[in-house]
Amino acid sequence: MAIAIHPAVDGGIKPVSAKFSGGTLECACNNNAVTVSVASQIAHNHLCGCTQCWKPENALFSLVAVVSRDKVNVTHGNNKLSIVNTDAIIQRHYCKECGVHMYGRIENKSHAFYGLDFIHPELFKEEGWAPPKFAAFVSSIIEAGTAPEDMSEIRAQLKSMGLQVYDCLSPELMDIIALNAAQSK
Repeated sequence: MAIAIHPAVDGGIKPVSAKFSGGTLECACNNNAVTVSVASQIAHNHLCGCTQCWKPENALFSLVAVVSRDKVNVTHGNNKLSIVNTDAIIQRHYCKECGVHMYGRIENKSHAFYGLDFIHPELFKEEGWAPPKFAAFVSSIIEAGTAPEDMSEIRAQLKSMGLQVYDCLSPELMDIIALNAAQSK
């Protein structure tokens, strides 16, 4: 029996559309929803098992991608947004009414990912965004309550979906972090 990983991938991973060049993210409020314009295709889309990222109800993983921060603009409902944890590296801006994380921003200019905003692409009203390519922080779902004995089956299912499985970020992203650390010394 298949395990519910995330609603955006459980029915299969949709292909990217060459025509997609951005769109509008929308929170889950039925009225007066927060909207965020994203004026580019996304990058490094992945499933994330960490306990900090927002996940839809009953999802084991969140779906997270990055875009250049200059391509992200709150177009409606900025007054409904607040930051989950102002001490966190990623300042996750969420809707105070429905709880959905709309975007995360790194303000530390010396951080390897400064200049990139983290978004949840399943919030796009449009289709065609780049699909996830890997699953990160997979073991962290144990911290959120997943039974350790289920992990082999979960990893196998992720691999059967064509996703590389890591207990950190992808090697490409880890290289960026390491390069940033080396350059700052």
